[in-house]
Amino acid sequence: MSDSPDRQFAPTVLVGVDFGLPHFDGELEELGLLAQTAGLRPVARITCKRKAPDAALFVGSGKADEIKFMAEQLGATEVLFDQSLSPAQQRNLERHLGLPVNDRTLLILEIFGQRARSHEGKLQVELARLQYLSTRLVRRWSHLERQRGGIGARGGPGEAQIELDRRMIGESIKRTSARLEKVKRQRHTQRRQRERRDAFNISLVGYTNAGKSTLFNALVKARAYTADQLFATLDTTTRQLYLGEAGRSVSLSDTVGFIRDLPHGLVDAFQATLQEAVDADLLLHVVDAARPDFPEQMAEVQRVLAEIGAARVPQLLVFNKLDALEKEQRPLHLSDTFEVDGSRVPRLFVSARTGEGLPGLRQQLASMVAGRAGAGAACAQAPEFHEAAP
Repeated sequence: MSDSPDRQFAPTVLVGVDFGLPHFDGELEELGLLAQTAGLRPVARITCKRKAPDAALFVGSGKADEIKFMAEQLGATEVLFDQSLSPAQQRNLERHLGLPVNDRTLLILEIFGQRARSHEGKLQVELARLQYLSTRLVRRWSHLERQRGGIGARGGPGEAQIELDRRMIGESIKRTSARLEKVKRQRHTQRRQRERRDAFNISLVGYTNAGKSTLFNALVKARAYTADQLFATLDTTTRQLYLGEAGRSVSLSDTVGFIRDLPHGLVDAFQATLQEAVDADLLLHVVDAARPDFPEQMAEVQRVLAEIGAARVPQLLVFNKLDALEKEQRPLHLSDTFEVDGSRVPRLFVSARTGEGLPGLRQQLASMVAGRAGAGAACAQAPEFHEAAP
């Protein structure tokens, strides 16, 4: 994918393969939203079932022929797969279809590249992109000049272009990693300063488009960008939240949203940002209560939290978008507990958009902050802290 204007609203065929996994999106709804977020225009959705990926074409030659015919009939200019493709599968598919073929991983990388605004966010996306492209040098690293060889030529005469490409991208990865490491040290210094001030740090986490930024704005009267789209915001924003009931302020951070099959390279690259969640005293796990698949989205968030080392940070579940629930779906009580990984976790229902339930959330946060000293032992053992009454 590129950021060229002629790709905007490019007609795209979406393809998904059902390997029997429980989270398979049969309607390719999320892939369609991702494609639209990236500026593409889905014109067809094709799914099939397989026991395992085809080594050469991922979907097999018969299905590949069907995709080619569909793309030709609809005038599609590229094909997008819901799963990650190997470099060989990607190249084989492009030869077979005669069209650019991209996968979910590159799509998410492109969206992150479009959304990143801060210096840190841009560095993180660039590192993940370079790591992805390093396995696809032949096709993706095409802007490099051809090595001609000869005296004074970089790399020496006769060195294969692929080796030059690999070296150049390796050097770029090293430079970007070093710059990110500097940012990480700066963040560490900032966290140490907060610790010396005895700050209570709260991080908002959750699946993308669950309403984290809307809730953040509602709580701290900020103006963080919000939109009904995936990955509306990437950069961490931190503000002070005053809790009158506790008689003090806390630090509240809005972090990047998670998504199914979030590329591992992005998780690694965003370690500096996600460290806010690891070092938090409390995680506000924001859930889109109006989505029927919210349990699967919660499970994905828990998986990423475990991957970054934040699985044992105490959580408070915030089931958002109460206003979007039908009357018969609304809870009898706005606070209860919900089981997460075998532990009962306090849960509150709110609407960040209308403000319903927010006073109860503030009161719950104040209670947790005020009881921090007495809950020291519980903070060391997350499950016992989770059992606390909402």
